[in-house]
Amino acid sequence: MVKIFALGIVDGSDSKARILAMNHDLSSFNFLQRGSVQEAMNFLAGTVVERTAPGNRAQVEQHTFVGHVYVRTDGLAGVAVTDFDYPRRTAHTVINKIIDEFSQRYPSPQQWRNLVPDTSFPELREYLGRFQDPHNADPFLRVQRELDETKIVLHKTMESLLQRGEKLDDLVARSEVLSGQSKMFYKTAKSTNSCCYY
Repeated sequence: MVKIFALGIVDGSDSKARILAMNHDLSSFNFLQRGSVQEAMNFLAGTVVERTAPGNRAQVEQHTFVGHVYVRTDGLAGVAVTDFDYPRRTAHTVINKIIDEFSQRYPSPQQWRNLVPDTSFPELREYLGRFQDPHNADPFLRVQRELDETKIVLHKTMESLLQRGEKLDDLVARSEVLSGQSKMFYKTAKSTNSCCYY
């Protein structure tokens, strides 16, 4: 099953990246490993943001997860840590959404610097839950799923039409046989009844 493990907003405007907001869903990891996994994800987020040029996107694979990063030209960065199966395009769609909403709430870098990490953007928890299913995040995937479902229904309809067509062909063949037999019956009945006419 595809999964997002973490979503975060990072200030990458300085040489040292600073996590402004980060939320994790580590329920799929062993309870005793969760602290270490969370630290590894936070370290990955900060390091990748520091090494990604402004205006660029990056994707870094780490043992059991993938870090997707987008750093805007003003240094504000979004991070999504997912499993290997989560679609890359969808991860970046989620990143764009959280960055846009964060920057609407805190439009200037001066406001970012005064934020208390992990309390500044509580919506991340909601997004983390909502976007576990990639179809909820990416409208193109949703449309693709609907097209696939329509295609399946269309195939079933075509199959039933073909079956009906075959049945109709059988009925037409039978009616031709019946038609021939009906003509024979009519001729026989006419010849038999001809002796009864005066």
